[in-house]
Formats: sequence, structure tokens, C-alpha cells
Amino acid sequence: MARERLPMRKISDVLRLHAGGLSKRRIADSLNIGRTAVGDYINRARRAGLGWPLPEDLSEEDLERLLFPPAAAVSPDCRTLPDWPLLHRELKRPGVTLSLLWEEYRAVHPMGYGYSRFCDLYRDWRGRLAPTMRQAHVAGDKMFVDYAGATMEVIDGLTGEVRTAQIFVATLGASSYTYAEATWTQALPNWIGSHGRAFSYFGGVPRQVVPDNLKSGVVKACLYDPEINRTYAGIAAHYDTAIVPARPRKPRDKAKVEVGVQVVERWILARLRNRRFFSLAELNQAIHELLQDLNGRETKHLGASRRQLFEQLDQPALKPLPAQAYQYAEWKQRRAGLDYHVEVAKHYYSVPHALAKQKLWARITERTVEIFHKGKRVAAHMRGSGSRRHTTVAEHMPSAHRRYANWTPDRIRRDAAANGPHTGILIDVILRAKPHPEQGFRSCIGILRLAKTHGSERLEAACERALEIGARSYSSVASILKNNLDRRTPRRATDGPAIDHPNIRGPHYFH
Repeated sequence: MARERLPMRKISDVLRLHAGGLSKRRIADSLNIGRTAVGDYINRARRAGLGWPLPEDLSEEDLERLLFPPAAAVSPDCRTLPDWPLLHRELKRPGVTLSLLWEEYRAVHPMGYGYSRFCDLYRDWRGRLAPTMRQAHVAGDKMFVDYAGATMEVIDGLTGEVRTAQIFVATLGASSYTYAEATWTQALPNWIGSHGRAFSYFGGVPRQVVPDNLKSGVVKACLYDPEINRTYAGIAAHYDTAIVPARPRKPRDKAKVEVGVQVVERWILARLRNRRFFSLAELNQAIHELLQDLNGRETKHLGASRRQLFEQLDQPALKPLPAQAYQYAEWKQRRAGLDYHVEVAKHYYSVPHALAKQKLWARITERTVEIFHKGKRVAAHMRGSGSRRHTTVAEHMPSAHRRYANWTPDRIRRDAAANGPHTGILIDVILRAKPHPEQGFRSCIGILRLAKTHGSERLEAACERALEIGARSYSSVASILKNNLDRRTPRRATDGPAIDHPNIRGPHYFH
């Protein structure tokens, strides 16, 4: 079965990270794709004459046509075998990798073996390939992030309620320069916000961010193919960095931040254990003061303070901060309904009617909701309240709805009035309550069709009952008919007691 092609936005991220100097292995780890695929996309872009940044007017369809033109079939018999003894000797040179040798091989033999088959043949020739990876902390390369196991208590000064605050820790690889702050939760908004504040504290952006497999940032933890949350990937794209999660059950991958967490717990949280805090801002102010002492303290094993090492190593190598701060936006995949609306937080937003039943991506901020289809924005709305209401743009509506091609507001009103005056009033109230009458079509048509099951007289009585109790939906009218509430006469007040019995004393007893 042919492998499903990646979205063009992910291939664009490959080109962006490659232009930023990231290795193919790191790009593959960051974007949850294979290294062979990374090299293939880079080579395709090179052959197509594309570089980063891509032209602004280049659509995803045009990019796909440039990168994936029809390929001619190649017979395996025409492929040339590499010189394995020569390659084996070349691998002993410093910095030479099998990936580099494969690229040089393909440069001489463009129709030769792919990277995966190339490696398999080399393993067969050598017998066994067991490379050893050693983690190196290059200046400005990595920022390790995690939450401390210890928490801090914050007291609400008005209610006396005690809340627990989480402690976020970020540590730079080369200098061990550390940042820490308190947040209420480890949820995605707090996780993203802490990253932005850590970048501001460091005054720059590292080339990679190494998190633990926290569910807020990593959708699926996997040794080989971790899946990054799209919102987390969004902040990485904004700051032009790469997210490379630590491998599950591999503590050495994040040893720096584990030591940083331990230092924060011993040198900051332990010193604050006997203090009371009445707001999160007060707690963060205390953490910030002790953080300055921690980074300025000279340690024996480092031979200098973290701040001194930061100024010498990491600070000059960090990428500059972007001109604008990151605006938090959450991404959710949604499918447009038959009424060409997508649901976001119990509110419905319209998209062009041609996208009905299509899978779309919603970018959700505090004030806006943007809808994307294949990387192109197709709708933008101000965010509404989650009250099951609709936000509809007139341009998104079709000239005639397919499902209700013969239905119009006038026809619905005429049919309702023909059934009875109360039916007509209820239908008119429902249609007027919607910003666009079409949004009430399904409810109104459903009410009118109840006459086929229960008869026109009962439907008229049910609509009268619905108007009395303020019901304005199909489900309410159907419930009235189901429970025979349309046949019950309302109870009327009388002058005397409802029951006449000698044991009932009546009002004269009390005078």
C-alpha cells in the first residue's frame, strides 16, 4: 500500500528547519516523520529550485505539483552497487555519517538505491551496524523543559481556599542557566505560556526544545515517532525552533532539566516552604528573587556561575526573539455539518457551503475562530458564547439548500398557518429567533411533520401548549405529544378548596 503523503504545511516545516541548520535526524524527530522522508523532501525542493522562505504567492497545490512530478519507472537491475569497502573506511573519518555517504552516492547515481535499502545492504555487507549516540550540549542548541514534582500552596485571601500551583522549569544545555515559574495547572495554555516567558527571560530562542512526554505537548509518546500537539507546534513555528521530545524511559535524554528541577526544589522551593502566599503573582515574585541568586551563585563543578556561563556560551548563540509575542491559539480538527457549520466550544460557525462534510482545522484564540482547509483560511469569525447558537456569514450560504431545495420561509409559514393559528405563530417565532431563517428550517419542518403521526388537531393543541410554557423547539413539541400533554386542560383556580371534606377546617376556623 502506498504511503499517505504528508500535508504541505509539514513539508514546509521541513524546509524551514533545514534552512535553520537543523540536522535531518532532528527534523525527523521534531516533525514525527522518517529521516528518509526528510532527505527526500529536501532533495525534491532542491531539484525544483525551491528555497526557504517559499514565495508568498505559492499555494499548497502549486507546491505539491513542483515537489511531486510524475516519476519514470526504474528497473532494479539498473541500480549500481556502492563500493562497500571504501564506504566502510570513510565512516571512520570524523563527522562522516552513513546519511552523508548515501547523499554522495545518490549524487553520482541519481537512480540508485533509496536510503533505507542502502542501509540494509550495508548492514548485510558488514554484518552488524551498532552506532553509539552521545549527547552533546552545544551552545544555544537546546532548552530542556519539565514540571517539578513538588508543588506550592497559594491561599485565597477572600475565601481562605488553598490551591496548589505547579512549578515549570526550563534549563539551557550548555550553561545550565535556569528559569522557573508557578502556574495553576499543567494544561496546554499554561504550558505554552510558560515557554514564551522562558524565551523572554533568556532573551533569545534555542534551536531545539526538549520536553518530557507531557500530554499537553505530546499527543502520542513513542520511542521513534512522538506526535506533537499542533498548538505546541504552532509556538515552535512562531519562534523558529524545533520540538524534539525526550524518548520514553530514557532519563539521560533530559538529564539537564532533571538536575535543574532538583536544584529548583532544593534552592528555591525548600527556602519558601514556611512562607505563605496569597496570590500567584506574589509566589512568582519570590521565585524570581531566589532565581537570581541561584543563577548568580558560583558552583564548584562548573567553576563559574550559571549567569557567567550563559553570557559566554548560550546568550551569543541564541536566535533573536520574534518582533511580536506569540498569541496563544488552540488547534482543533472539526468536520463541517450538512448545514455548513462547524462546532467549536458549543457554538456553530459557518464555512463556505461547498465544504459541507469536509474535515477542517479550527484555530481558536481568545477572541477569534479561524477555519482552515488544506492550509488555506476559508472563514474567520469573532468568537461567540457556547450557547448552541450560530454565527453565519451570508456569503457562506448557498442560493438554495440541497436538503431543503423546495422549502422557503414563506412556504413554511403558509403550511404552518394552514394547520392552525397557534402552529403558525410558533413557527414564525422560531424563524424570527434565528439570525438567518434557514437555521430554523430543520426544527420547523420537523414540527410540521408531526401532523402525519399525531394529526393536525393534536399538533395545533401541542403548539398552543408550547407557546404557553415558552417552548421553542421541535423536541419540546414532540415531548408534549408523546406525553399527551396537549389533551390536558390547564387547571383553573376556584374560590373554595379543591376537596370538600369534614376534616378540612377552612379559612373560618382561624377567625
